[in-house]
Amino acid sequence: MIKRGMFTLRLIILFIFFISGVSAQQKTLTIEDAIIGAYTTFRIQSLKQLQWRPGSDSYVWVKGDSLMQQEAFFDTPSVLLSLDEINVVMEKNTRLKYKNFPAFKWINKNMIRIFRGNNLLEFDVDMKIIHRYQKLPEHAGNADISQKTIAFTQGADLFLQDQEGDLIQITSSKKEGIVFGQTVHRNEFGINKGTFWSQDGALLAFYRKDESMVTPYPLVDVTQRVATLKNIRYPMAGMNNEQVTVGVYNLSTKKTIYLKTGEPKDQYLTNIAWSPDNEFLYIAVLNREQNHMKFNKYSVKTGEFLQTIFEEKHPKYVEPLKPISFLKTQPDQFIYESRRDGYNHVYLYNISGELIRQLTKGDYDITNVNGFNLKEKELYFVSTKESPLERHIYKLNMKTGKIVKLSTDSGTHTAMFSEDGQLFIDSYSNITEPRIINIGKTNGKKVKEILHAENPYKSYTLGEIEVSSISETSEHPELYYRLIKPMDFDPAKKYPVIVYVYGGPHSQLVTNSWLGGARMWQHYMAQKGYIAFTLDNRGTLGRGFDFENSIHRQLGTLEVADQMAGISYLNSLPFVDKSRIGVHGWSYGGFMTLNLKLKYPGVFKVGVAGGPVTDWKYYEIMYGERYMDMPEENPEGYKNAEMKNYVSKLKGDLLLINGAMDSTVVWQHSLTFIRECVKQNKQVDYFVYPTHPHNVRGWDRINLMDKVSLYFDKHL
Repeated sequence: MIKRGMFTLRLIILFIFFISGVSAQQKTLTIEDAIIGAYTTFRIQSLKQLQWRPGSDSYVWVKGDSLMQQEAFFDTPSVLLSLDEINVVMEKNTRLKYKNFPAFKWINKNMIRIFRGNNLLEFDVDMKIIHRYQKLPEHAGNADISQKTIAFTQGADLFLQDQEGDLIQITSSKKEGIVFGQTVHRNEFGINKGTFWSQDGALLAFYRKDESMVTPYPLVDVTQRVATLKNIRYPMAGMNNEQVTVGVYNLSTKKTIYLKTGEPKDQYLTNIAWSPDNEFLYIAVLNREQNHMKFNKYSVKTGEFLQTIFEEKHPKYVEPLKPISFLKTQPDQFIYESRRDGYNHVYLYNISGELIRQLTKGDYDITNVNGFNLKEKELYFVSTKESPLERHIYKLNMKTGKIVKLSTDSGTHTAMFSEDGQLFIDSYSNITEPRIINIGKTNGKKVKEILHAENPYKSYTLGEIEVSSISETSEHPELYYRLIKPMDFDPAKKYPVIVYVYGGPHSQLVTNSWLGGARMWQHYMAQKGYIAFTLDNRGTLGRGFDFENSIHRQLGTLEVADQMAGISYLNSLPFVDKSRIGVHGWSYGGFMTLNLKLKYPGVFKVGVAGGPVTDWKYYEIMYGERYMDMPEENPEGYKNAEMKNYVSKLKGDLLLINGAMDSTVVWQHSLTFIRECVKQNKQVDYFVYPTHPHNVRGWDRINLMDKVSLYFDKHL
């Protein structure tokens, strides 16, 4: 028997949106409201570009065409800089004017940096003068800005532009498949860029990717008069992998050396970090099997390997995600994040590789390290220490190890700390509050509230939201779920259910955040009379490393068992129509949708699988081999996760949707599945979005979710 558990806040959160005031007529969401409304009509109030001004107790934000400034301990804001003031100076210097106040970042107390449309502007907000202006070539990409130089890519090569506008081409890709200065390893392992400036701006480290040995994969562009072929390099699990090296370009000598990262060449190089003296590079070197990481030190003068600082091994996988961060007061020490003890925690090392101590410890994950105070006596971070459903802000005394919680109200918090670490901006939401922003002192005292956003749906009636858990049993751990009831809910009636699922690593759908983390499409469907249900199964985020890696080599097994525990709970509710349960998900959620629909015929009357993985041997190496190993190493696991092996069990209605230009879950997944359905004379529905990649975005997304909604309306 499934029992309802209580999550660590020890209450079930129920929230009903009521019509504001007394109204004779309720407002209801349209499909447009549900899909794009969060970016238009129902945008949550915020302080745009809110951030601290360096070297001060003042915070700034953009209001209309002005940059506002306010001291933390005073209540009267002032205009620090207006759009007109920028544009007057731009026009005098024959520069293009801005139509609205641009995105910016602080360089120092008086200087902001704006990069828009390949134009770099550094502007003194006090003197109202241009400090630096550079314009990159039209087709430049991947811009990376240092004190005096910008690195950027054109095509497969890497270039530099100095402040005078002079260009230097520092690589020459003469062979197809050789790419410089761009992301590698398909953006896994925390990689989001391909260039890395030294602190003094005199050296540039960059990735060189050789993917010439990776078989070209065809994508077809149908927008041309005659459709054209667009080949990408897509390394499938068990096949040839790209080979990556790291170069270092010296701006003075105009020479490049490559780090001697050794064999085998299809290893992963990630988490690149410069030493404070700009003499060394530190790189996490991970083997292709992803179960052994060496944290290595290299000379940037010679490229020589100098030392393995430490190693990490795990029988399943190691996943380095963040570079080390050196202490400024003790530059021979650094902090490192690792899940080696079962949860993501922070460790303090010296450059000799000696572990000084583990700074945080316990059955919770550090989700973000925000940095230190000025003297580096306190470390600030966000974690799941309070509850897996929440994120709270903490400070750690580096000497005593004492941890103090700085955020107070329940919910999901993010933090920005002032430069000296004495003040912080706490922005959070919970199920009942869309956004509250406070200023606090790191001694624990609240300074003031600077924003309390209104409920953008106050004129609409939405269903009750319940966030709770299913108790641990011998078959599964405690599992958190979110349930949204139809508006005008009547417990005496029976309602159909739509399960929305993702279920893969690095995801968490159920949180104590605005609306419980639900997408407005789920509220839209609840408004139409469905119960909307979501459960986070084993393999997902926020519950520690063992909870995540339990699915290793058997994707679609424990996740499905946990989802079925959710179905058992639903079936225990007197208002659930057991004969009318549907399921929908995208990507990993599409894979889960097919698993549930095919492995439990008759339980799910309707399924809609978007961009689904149907066979993991067609998926890319980095992600696929981490969780499944190579096909030849895990034939049984691959077989059990291959969806066409279950086609014979198909009952009820099933719709598959794919983007025709999908370079993440390539079209081959759904096409081979459909081919097997045809072979076995199984009827399925299929829809393709021409020109779209893995996700259908923009206005076409309204069409997509309307199609999904109508499919459930018709068949469920």
